[in-house]
Amino acid sequence: MSNIGNYEERYKTFDWSQAKEHLGYSEGDFLNIGYYCSDRICEQGKADKLALIWEGPDGTLKRYTFADIRVLSNTYAKFLKDLGVEKGDRVCIFADRIPDLYISLLGILKLGAVAQPLFSAFGPESLITRLANAETKVVLTTRKHVSKVRKIKADLPALKHIVIVEGEPKKMGEGEMLFNLEAAEKVEEFTSFAADLETPSLLHYTSGTTGQPKGALHVHSAIFAQAITTRWVLDLNDSDIYWCTADPGWVTGTSYGIIGPWSLGITQVVLDAGFIPDRWYKFIQDHKVTVWYSAPTAIRMLMKQGEEIVKKYDLSSLRYLASVGEPLNAEAVHWSRQAYGLPFYDTFWQTETGSIVISNYPGMEIKPGSMGKPFPGITATVLDLKTHEPVAEPGKVGLIALKPGWPSMFRAYWRNEEVYKSKFDKGWYICGDRASIDKDGYFWFVGRDDDVINTGGHLVGPFEIESALLEHPAVAESAAVGKPDEVNMEVVKAFVALKPGHEPSDDLELDIMNFIRKRLSPLAMPQEIEFVSSLPKTRSGKIMRRVLRAQEWGEPVGDLSTLEND
Repeated sequence: MSNIGNYEERYKTFDWSQAKEHLGYSEGDFLNIGYYCSDRICEQGKADKLALIWEGPDGTLKRYTFADIRVLSNTYAKFLKDLGVEKGDRVCIFADRIPDLYISLLGILKLGAVAQPLFSAFGPESLITRLANAETKVVLTTRKHVSKVRKIKADLPALKHIVIVEGEPKKMGEGEMLFNLEAAEKVEEFTSFAADLETPSLLHYTSGTTGQPKGALHVHSAIFAQAITTRWVLDLNDSDIYWCTADPGWVTGTSYGIIGPWSLGITQVVLDAGFIPDRWYKFIQDHKVTVWYSAPTAIRMLMKQGEEIVKKYDLSSLRYLASVGEPLNAEAVHWSRQAYGLPFYDTFWQTETGSIVISNYPGMEIKPGSMGKPFPGITATVLDLKTHEPVAEPGKVGLIALKPGWPSMFRAYWRNEEVYKSKFDKGWYICGDRASIDKDGYFWFVGRDDDVINTGGHLVGPFEIESALLEHPAVAESAAVGKPDEVNMEVVKAFVALKPGHEPSDDLELDIMNFIRKRLSPLAMPQEIEFVSSLPKTRSGKIMRRVLRAQEWGEPVGDLSTLEND
């Protein structure tokens, strides 16, 4: 029996007070995410339970109990307090997936400060836009990454301290200090800041199609949505070993790589290494991972490796798989069933929503390629593209929209009230994605609002084309964008990376075009295919269609700070 039980019944009877009760919270109770994810778990008798099993690039293993997490996060909180960090100050964590990243985030929250995790592969230019906008007071980083911060420090007047938490530089700069958590005097007791429901907690930066990255501000009460979705969508139980492959530099890595599992007292594993299929499979085998939350890009890369490699490892511990970050094409769901004996369950949400809002659920029928249905407590619809009124007709494409009021909804774009207000209209939060809803209430992703291809007055979704392209035996990766056309306004252009053993040719291009024509429609058939060695992706693995589209239209590409290979 799944944790969510009967989805339809849950959806009818749920309200957010149940999410609070799920964590034992009553109105007026003490609230602090850092406390809830460590001290509270210890008070429940799980002090000696493993909270984190960490594996480093060289295979080094470290294990931490919830008692360890409690004391070590206290130690970070006391250290930062002594540095002069106060309620509301922004503290950036700029590090690889080392244990300090996970532990310090809880320490920052215990202090009442705002945690600002940033992806460690950012360069100086990406850093400065985010640190300057946030007026960050302290940066926690490592010897490996401190040089990037040094390059921009002179342009960051609010930055008072650079703390190196791993490694020791040959020379220390002004305002820099070392902090070794293992060597530091441990702090057994620390009084966590008593947050109210609206006390700021995390600041996550998200890139739009234009302009600078925007800081989505979240609050401590977001934990109510993160915990209940972790329990009901990811189906986590007390005995599970959970692996979320996302980096906490992105919202998935905090909402479901720290807060969700630890708020429930779940053991999680972290692999601080790049994408190596053998390494991933061995990691699952060695740690007996039961629940695996990953990204469609990674799943497709595993698909490229085939099923033979899967057979080398014992993956029988796996019982539940879910994906996040971009739509999961139907082919990946079918392949997963074949390769692992389990389907991947797609989940939809954003930095701004803070938690899963539309999903497939354990026990509910999966329609491969569908996003699923709204989470209990979430009112979701699609709005007419022009009027922003709800669309009544099944299958008609509109803008995905949510009724504000769920606990993890972002409360602001940092110092950007105008853009924040623009995300709301007629009582709806507009996600910026297009979808349709079928007669059974399932949502079907079409594309970003600015990605949808309008050819001859017909809307064509790039995701649908890309999913079909991936079914062609020669295609490893694909992206579809609109290209200017004098007659049709736009026609489809596809960018295709081929699997090993296949070479670009006119015959192959024609074969792929006809393949799509037969699979979908003449409208969806690419009028041009450009063969590429790789596609532009963000460091979290999303294909950046807008970069390709901008090239075709001769437009500026906007913020490229999250590009994988910039």
